[in-house]
Amino acid sequence: MISLTPSIVFFTNPLLQNPNPSSRFTPSSSTPQHHQHSSSEEVETPLHLHSQLPLPPIKAAKRVVLVRHGQSTWNEEGRIQGSSNYSVLTKKGEGQAEISRQMLIDDSFDVCFASPLERSKRTAEIIWDNREEEVITDMDLREIDLYSFQGLLKHEGKAKFGETFRQWQVDPANFNIDGHYPVRELWDRARNCWDKILEHEGRSVLVVAHNAVNQALVATAIGLGTEYFRVLLQSNCGVSVLDFTPRIEGGSPFVCLDRLNQLTSFSTIHQIHLSVEVLEEGKQARGSYLCVMDSHKTMQRCEIECFKVSFMVEQDKSTNMLGVIQSQKIAELLLDTKVSSIISSPKKACVETANAISRVQEAADSLGADCVPRYVEMKQIENLDVENILQKSNKANISTQLDALRNLTKFSSHALPPMDWTDTSVIPPFQPGWLSGFDDTILSAVWEQSEEAWQYLLKELSSDDEADRVVVVVGDPSINIALMVHCLNLSKEWMGSFHLDSGSISIVDFPDGPAGKGVIRCINYTAHLGRWSIPITRTIENDEALKM
Repeated sequence: MISLTPSIVFFTNPLLQNPNPSSRFTPSSSTPQHHQHSSSEEVETPLHLHSQLPLPPIKAAKRVVLVRHGQSTWNEEGRIQGSSNYSVLTKKGEGQAEISRQMLIDDSFDVCFASPLERSKRTAEIIWDNREEEVITDMDLREIDLYSFQGLLKHEGKAKFGETFRQWQVDPANFNIDGHYPVRELWDRARNCWDKILEHEGRSVLVVAHNAVNQALVATAIGLGTEYFRVLLQSNCGVSVLDFTPRIEGGSPFVCLDRLNQLTSFSTIHQIHLSVEVLEEGKQARGSYLCVMDSHKTMQRCEIECFKVSFMVEQDKSTNMLGVIQSQKIAELLLDTKVSSIISSPKKACVETANAISRVQEAADSLGADCVPRYVEMKQIENLDVENILQKSNKANISTQLDALRNLTKFSSHALPPMDWTDTSVIPPFQPGWLSGFDDTILSAVWEQSEEAWQYLLKELSSDDEADRVVVVVGDPSINIALMVHCLNLSKEWMGSFHLDSGSISIVDFPDGPAGKGVIRCINYTAHLGRWSIPITRTIENDEALKM
């Protein structure tokens, strides 16, 4: 998993309706504290308030898959598109859409919503292919309205608009042009879209739109404000997945970001880093970036993880055969990325994964006749493991934790069959938002330990003058999720809003170095695992992974 620490975090989200961080918020509630605040956003506008309204209640779990359109002609030219409709898919863009179609071909979508703009509409047609249901177009899904900027090349916008263009680059949440605040309007539209998407009877929903509006959809779903614009990026045809689970008591559903910016197995993490554009700037990020991945546990550990169990502690075992394969897949994925250092938990499974990456990295630099093997620094830190926390947990909390899990899965699309909940041999795989079931004592301990780990990683990232320093971190999923929340400058209550699968990779990029603003390139990336990964979506019926 991974994340970043934006240099500007100011929008205060209202307090959750209940202790679960995946829930929606109400404007009348008090506000959880972020780590930083900016005085520039002290006065909220009606648009901000509207974007924070609770989501409509749902009767059954929904999974929403967001896809950005393929490369367009104006993407290729570096021209500011906004909501104009003069740009069409390039041949490369159509190819990207076709690969996305193949990636999603086995998914049983009930409905497809799409932006009516040609580049997005065409992408939706390619992915939707010969499915019988008609694609529903919605003007609220159009790209951000940029008014006088639209149609200009980036350098033309800078030359013509000067300080206004600079504000668009450095302070987009407060960016004003032609009497409009485009990012605030975008957040308002995204919130409107959720009413229509969630009120539709379909349980598996495909949405094909654009970079900015997909960012806004993700942010408004999990309760993040306009300051997170350009933090949750989308590549051309990048896929993001959100899970919505109804509450027993009704009201706003639980929301969990399952993954962000998933590309196909034909793409590499290195290519993600080089190709993702910062919205409408044509700016390719440079500088240090932090890569954090999940450790590959034994199957026993994977099965008990979702309970946040205080009654069973992970044994320090080597990876099983699946873990060995996944480790090799990760090492291959990072082959073209020059890793500076690898930091892992001291657990055997984590160390073995770190060693696999190191061996491939060192061999990659010695393939030529005159090359010398490159040394990759490796370190181990206890803060990336949670065994010490689980050992201290109280067995009396078991019943409470099991009740929490039952509530989370009662309406899940991956509904659990009847079982003896005290029998650890039949505990199911990870569920979306599984950290929400942690006892508060355990959650707080994980949070405090992750803070120490995060500060260590930032220091490691700043340890020398290497321009593109890459740090790979291999640790426990719960710590990795907590690190992501730290990076987003949120509090521990948001830990249930994110999900990671075993063997996944997430990336945080710091274009201005670790002390500056960063962007999230991807979360829970698993395409590199191929047939050994958990699918982006599971069919609601006949879910083989959950049959007992």
